[in-house]
Amino acid sequence: MTTLAQDPDAATAARAPRNRRGSQSETVQFAEASLEGGKREGLRLAVRARWVALAVIACLLPILNPAWEQLYYLPLLGLFAVIGWAQLKVGHVGVSRGELALLFCDLALLTFVAVVPNPFGVARWPVAMQYHFGSFIYFFVLLAGATLAYSWRTVITLGTWTSGLWIVALIWVWWQPDSNPALTARIAAAIGDDYRLFQLVSPNSITWGIRIQEIVVFMIVAVILAVAVRRGNNLLIRHAAVERERTNLARYFSPNVVEELSGHDEPLKQVRTQNVAVLFVDIIGFTAFADSRTPEDVVRTLREFHAAMEQEVFRHNGTLDKYLGDGLMATFGTPFAGDADASNALRCAQAMMAAVDRWNEARVATSEPRLRVGFGLHYGPVVLGDIGQTCLEFAVIGSTVNAASRLEALTRLLDCALVASDDLVSRARAEAASASPEFSSLEAQPAQVIRGLERPIAIWTQRRAA
Repeated sequence: MTTLAQDPDAATAARAPRNRRGSQSETVQFAEASLEGGKREGLRLAVRARWVALAVIACLLPILNPAWEQLYYLPLLGLFAVIGWAQLKVGHVGVSRGELALLFCDLALLTFVAVVPNPFGVARWPVAMQYHFGSFIYFFVLLAGATLAYSWRTVITLGTWTSGLWIVALIWVWWQPDSNPALTARIAAAIGDDYRLFQLVSPNSITWGIRIQEIVVFMIVAVILAVAVRRGNNLLIRHAAVERERTNLARYFSPNVVEELSGHDEPLKQVRTQNVAVLFVDIIGFTAFADSRTPEDVVRTLREFHAAMEQEVFRHNGTLDKYLGDGLMATFGTPFAGDADASNALRCAQAMMAAVDRWNEARVATSEPRLRVGFGLHYGPVVLGDIGQTCLEFAVIGSTVNAASRLEALTRLLDCALVASDDLVSRARAEAASASPEFSSLEAQPAQVIRGLERPIAIWTQRRAA
């Protein structure tokens, strides 16, 4: 029996990915987080709704029956409020015996209030007279509140407990003696042979048919609400899976690209060829640096570096393809080609250079050595598509990628910070005005032979900051 916004089907949907391979297990984490959040929010709403309902009932009592004896019910209303507060405190995702006990206390207290006469009442009516006040409708308030926070099974359990308690109360009332048989006799004499009318007006009549009808209707409503809760939980699990997919996309793509991908059906699975700007970034001499540092220092340095570089990739509408140890590869124009892919790549590389300069200044201030970083840029056709069988990866492959990597390696030979192919610079000039500031710091260099390309290509370089 579950007492939460997690029913067995939803729980099964949440647990099933644990038995699958790859990143599917992350759906479980999102589902559990969503269920926890839904549970807490549902409980808060249910308790607030309870308090509002109790306040309305407290105001309604003296209007319906303006007598001092009605003050008896105010402490009972306060007790209902305390039970709701306790449910909020002990509520958690998973089976909770405390919550079940509090739910049962709710129902038992309401049953007591509904069938036990007010001990301070002036009139000494038969106990069965309590049924003439229509108190059963208040059980629907508890049922409605349960749908905000609990599972479909708990909703049905609440309906079952209510029916059981109501039957027990009926038996107890039926067992009570007639406290005013003379009144019952006079009513029977006045009505005559109309037994049905006698059952309706007699203060000693339980009216079994109406009581059974109350139980049946309550169970029907409980089942309908349980179905609604079950559907809502299943939608919550699906939503968790969607959020997981969006989070995975956000690890690689800029936020605006994630929004665009969310509106398409499996765009990453479409294998195709298109022109893309490719950027390679690498820390020069990091292996020697790492050899003289503790593992904690190495990892901390890489985290700082990758965080700064990743921020610039996303800020310039790029895609973080992968981390490469002490470097990374980013693409511009994936998964969809844009109107400023080459210029975005060039601006991103130059922004990264500025970020590295700021990072080095901070490192020098803490007596850490400066680190040199190389940048390589190329623009050309690549092949896009998923690779792998169970663990999929969105791959960008082709000679353009290899050339960008080798251009980055040229920064060591040419003693510069950035090497960009003329293909990329020409494309960037076509996308933006030639007088744009990103071109002023570039210097033309003789054509270079790049392994993997048929012909030497012209390149542009940018010096390191002094």
